[in-house]
Formats: sequence, C-alpha cells, structure tokens
Amino acid sequence: MRIIDSFLVVVSIVFLASCEEILEVPDISEEEVILLAPSDSSVVTQTEINFTWQEVFEATSYHVQIAQPSFTNASQIVADTLVVVDSTYIGSKITRSLSNESYEWRVKAQNSDFETLYTTNTFTVNSAGN
Repeated sequence: MRIIDSFLVVVSIVFLASCEEILEVPDISEEEVILLAPSDSSVVTQTEINFTWQEVFEATSYHVQIAQPSFTNASQIVADTLVVVDSTYIGSKITRSLSNESYEWRVKAQNSDFETLYTTNTFTVNSAGN
C-alpha cells in the first residue's frame, strides 16, 4: 500500500508542477515597444495617419494614446485606445485623422499580469499644399 501512496504523491506533484508552468504568464515588463511610424520628430504631410509599432512577443494588447501637443502639456487627448490581440487582430497599427498640429503618441504592451513602459514619439501634421 505504501508504494501506491508514494506513487500517487509523486504523480500529483508532477501534475501540479506541470499545471503551474501552463498557467504562468510571461513577464514582458522589461521588453520595449518599438514605434515605427510616425517616427520621432517627423513631419507628416497627410491628415490620415497610420500609427505602427513592432509587436512584443507574448503581449495580448497594446494601449495607444495620442496627445496634442504633448502628454506633459496636453490640451487634449485625441486617442486612448486598447488594441486587443485576438482572432480579429490585423496587425500592430491604428489609423486616425488628425489636423495640422503637433502631437505626441505612445504605446505600451500588456498581458494579463505585466506591462511594458510607454514608448513615446513626437510628430507634426503639416498637410498645407496637399
């Protein structure tokens, strides 16, 4: 009987250890979201802006914010969006129409337990002549 009890204890421990690995959420807090466009200090000559970034492995959503003219001196937040990675997710981008002004945009990656710091770029929309 002791052999069976010992066997059950060992099997239970192995099973519980396996479940813990399955349920563990990867820590992405040290990762960085790379912003692709608009790049920092760029001038965009169209009012329809595609905001794009590189995906972070194991992220399940991205928090995207756009402020005018900056987050430290915002006259308004023109976008505050959560982009969820699921079956309808079509890539790491959003599109917004913006007027001729200066802006700052930022993105952070998230999963159920962790998040990255925001990565921030500034840009100006100047569609004069278009």
